[in-house]
Amino acid sequence: MARRETGTGGAGVKGARRPEVRLPPLEPWPEGELEPDGDYDGLELRERDLTGQDGMGARFMDCALTGCAVDETALGRARVLDSVLTGLRGVGTRLAEATLRDVELVDARLGGTQLHGAVLERVVIRGGKIDYLNLREARLKDVVFESCVLVEPDFAGARLERVEFLDCALKGADFGGATLKDVDLRGAAPLEVTRGLDRLSGAVISTGQLLDLAPVLAAAMGIRVL
Repeated sequence: MARRETGTGGAGVKGARRPEVRLPPLEPWPEGELEPDGDYDGLELRERDLTGQDGMGARFMDCALTGCAVDETALGRARVLDSVLTGLRGVGTRLAEATLRDVELVDARLGGTQLHGAVLERVVIRGGKIDYLNLREARLKDVVFESCVLVEPDFAGARLERVEFLDCALKGADFGGATLKDVDLRGAAPLEVTRGLDRLSGAVISTGQLLDLAPVLAAAMGIRVL
């Protein structure tokens, strides 16, 4: 499957490679609930209530999930591959140590999503709002956050490589202990970093963002501005 760069690199920053998901004709998901270690291939889940269901370790391949409720849905160690997730809504979705590869997440409304220890590769998160996204110790490579709102996302201890924020609000982000390489923050407005300013080596920001961050940077370095 061909990949393409976003083309927003420049300034010595490598652009992220986006997924190009082309779903085959899909079969509707039959009635029933998710199963641990379940295998779901070429299925469409539309307007399903998956609240509290257990799909730990499940595999989703060439699937479309549209308008599904995922409150407290257990999907730890799940693998989501070559799939499109649209209009998901829920609080406390558990995706710890999951793998998302070649995935588009569109117009999500999520809160407290647990993705700590997860692996995201060639993923686009476009539109919507995600509160308290937990990506601690996760690995993100070729990930694009586009036209979305992230409130207090936690990247502590995460590894980010070729990650872009495009027309994206980043409020109260925690980068403590994170490792960044070719991370483009220029499209984040506002760009609010509450922890881990010293970990932004490997990121690129605009002159305007630098001026906005100056008071926080000065405080972090113990500099008094009078």
